[in-house]
This record gives sequence, C-alpha cells and structure tokens, in this order.
Amino acid sequence: MIDVCRVVLFLFWVNSLPPIVSVIVGERYGRAVDGGFLWFDGRPLFGSHKTIRGVAAGVAGGTLAFFLLGEAWWVAGIAALLVMTGDLVSSFIKRRLAFDSGDEVVVLDQLIEALLPLLFINQYLLLDRKQHVLIIVLFITIAYWSSRLWLHITGRPLPKYYPRIVRSSVRIREWRACHEPLARWQTWFNLTNFLSRQVCLVWFFKLSGLYTKGVKNALDIKIEEQTFFFNELPEPFDGFRVMFLTDLHLDGLDGLERKIARMLLDMDVDLCCIGGDIRMKTYGQSSECIKKLKGLMQCVHARFGILGVLGNHDCIEMLPDFEEAGVVMLVNDSWPIDKAGARIWVMGVDDPHYYKLHDAKQAAQGVPEEEFSIFLAHSPEAFEDAAGVGTSLYLCGHTHGGQICLVDGSPILTNSRAPRYTAVGDWQHEKMQGYTSRGVGSSSIPVRFNCPAEISLITLRKK
Repeated sequence: MIDVCRVVLFLFWVNSLPPIVSVIVGERYGRAVDGGFLWFDGRPLFGSHKTIRGVAAGVAGGTLAFFLLGEAWWVAGIAALLVMTGDLVSSFIKRRLAFDSGDEVVVLDQLIEALLPLLFINQYLLLDRKQHVLIIVLFITIAYWSSRLWLHITGRPLPKYYPRIVRSSVRIREWRACHEPLARWQTWFNLTNFLSRQVCLVWFFKLSGLYTKGVKNALDIKIEEQTFFFNELPEPFDGFRVMFLTDLHLDGLDGLERKIARMLLDMDVDLCCIGGDIRMKTYGQSSECIKKLKGLMQCVHARFGILGVLGNHDCIEMLPDFEEAGVVMLVNDSWPIDKAGARIWVMGVDDPHYYKLHDAKQAAQGVPEEEFSIFLAHSPEAFEDAAGVGTSLYLCGHTHGGQICLVDGSPILTNSRAPRYTAVGDWQHEKMQGYTSRGVGSSSIPVRFNCPAEISLITLRKK
C-alpha cells in the first residue's frame, strides 16, 4: 500500500505543477506546445492550455521529487516526462473529439496521464495488477476532485454584469482578499502586515511619542474645494458640484466614520463619487466596514446619486453590499447624468493598481466622443488610458497624498507607478485635467503627518 500511495502522490504532484506555475507567473512564458499548429481537421493539435512552460515545470518538478518514488532522479524525470506526454495525448484526442481547450473530460483527462508513467515505473517497483488498478482509480478520483476545487477557487462565477474576463491568478488573489486566511500564520507572517499593520511602524510611532499626534492628525479632515473649467461642459452643468470620497478605510480608525458623517450632513452636492478602498484590511471579512458604509451613505445628499469604483483593498464579492448601501458601482462601465436636456458621463474602471483589471475602452463603450466625461479610478495609474478615450476630468486617490510627508507636504512614498506629479492635487495630461485626492482615511497605520485627510468638493465650470 505504501508503494501505491507514493506513486499516486508523485503523479498528483506532477499533474498539479502546470496550473500552479501558471498562477505564479501569469501569462509570461506561456507559448503553446503546438505553436498554434492546426491538425488536418482544422482544429488545434493540443490547444493553447498546453504550454512549454507547463511541460517544463512538470518534468523539472517531477525530477526533483524523485524521493517520492524512492528511485534515482533520472527515473523520476522520465516518469514525469511520460506524465506530461500522457497529458498531451489526452489533449490531442479531445481536440479530435471536438472538445475545446480547457474542457474537462473525466477519465480521459487522467487515464493516459497515469497509465504511461505507471508502465515505466513498474519496471522498478514491481507492482501487481491490483495495485495498478488501485493507483489509476485513486489518481483519477483525486485529480478530478482537486481540479473541481481548483476551478471553484480560481474561476468562480463573477457578479452579474461584471464586464471582464478575470485570469485565474487574479481570482486567487480576490478569493484570499475576501475570506479569512485558512491558517492564522498567513496573516501573522504576511510581509505587508509585518512591516506596517500594527507591528513595526505602529510601534515605531508609539515609541517615538508621535502616535497620538498622528492619530489626531488623521481625524482632522479638511474640505478641499477645487474648480475646473472646460470648453466642452454643457451649459446646464455649469456649477455642477461633485463630492469625491476615496480611501475611506472605515474599519481602520475608531471614530472616523462619525467624524465624516457629521461633515457630510451639511454638504449639498449634485453627485457623490466613491474612489474605492472602503476597508482597511486586504484580507478577511468586510462586514464591519460595510455596516459603517451603509450608515455613512445615509448622510450623503447628492441629487444625482452616488457612483463608485473598486480599490485594491476591495474585491468584487463586496459589490452587492456596496450597492445595497446605495452606491452604484462602475466596473469598467459608464453612467449617464441628464440635466435640463443635456448630458455628461461618468466612466468607472476596476482597480488599476493591484488587480490591474482597468479597461478604459470597455468603460467608454457607448459614450459619445464629443460629450463631457469624468473618469473615476482608484489610482492615477490609468491616466494614459483615460486620456486615450477622450475623457475630460480624471478623479482618483490611492496615494493618500503620501500620508506621511515632508514639512513642505512632499510625499515620501506614493505607492503608485504613475508619474510623481499625479500623486496629489490637480494635474494635467495632454488635454485631460486630473485630480488626486489625499483620501479620507488612512492606510496601513492610522496616522498622518504634514498631509491632512480630505473630502474633495469639485465644481465644474464652463469656459
């Protein structure tokens, strides 16, 4: 029975390596084994899912796992090569049977992949017929159900109207971001958590005596008023007021939502835009920040409603909760605003920073080029794409203006790949005007220095 378990574990290990490597490296080095070659029936030889990278990973990983078989490394290497060969043979047969690349066919997907290496391994382990059958049955069963679990994690159905095809690597990150870690050590030994979240930096500020002052600064929220002038702005929208709230991080600092709520009660605006990052943590449950968001949105008085986008601290499973709170979420989508026979548009994209799923062209579909538009994104990193679709005003956050800045307000770190001039305040790229808010909340640690939090009030004026 020990030999059976060793062989099944070896087969499963080699079988698992290609998808694991695809998650780690994404789309890089993903050249198809068949190079796009078509067979006589006009269908691919193997299909795009069978990559040189995957075969190499399976063979190399199987060779390194020679200890599982208890044989020489080269024996394990040949066995791993036969596993990959069996996988290619299965794919070849599936293409001839008119199955698309990636389609599952139980038994066929696993049988040849197990049979070829098993015939070779038998020369060294001297397995009997019952053991052969048991190995094949166990491998087919384990490989099938593990693939179902893998698909559940990496390819769960997207929320309704989600307009993007999401890579499996992104789904892994989003799954981890929306659920409590399976093991607590994943949180404790998370590098970002260790460096910033109430470990190193918090204790640094506490020991230096600056922590209390930093928290007080974080709760000292300013109202930042900006006016932008546009030739293309329709006359009825002259004086249109937009309140921009971004990087709320509502569960990061006690009393923050109450302070924001008191300030919002006295504000009368035409439109409210939410720039993402509703919660503080990047993992686990979001119920606390959702509860606070629902209460906060009841304090917003915006005649044309509340529109929002996702940030890198948010995940798409939170969309229904955001919309239940009264926020219309734009995920690579657009929203028209009509007033006195005229119209402007708000285009909103998915997070451009961490998930990198922003799609300006998708968001601009149906938006006439000659009409005024506001581009709403979590970070400034989609500014070139926004300018490419002819948007007039780009609103974003994410950088917190640096949060901890030099005396003159210059950010030390911006946490953005966009040019530094887009990190805070108003800026311009080609014909597009932009504004990056310092954000309402604080990220990682609840302190601010030389960089006050802000609620942005933006007035649109016609030239």
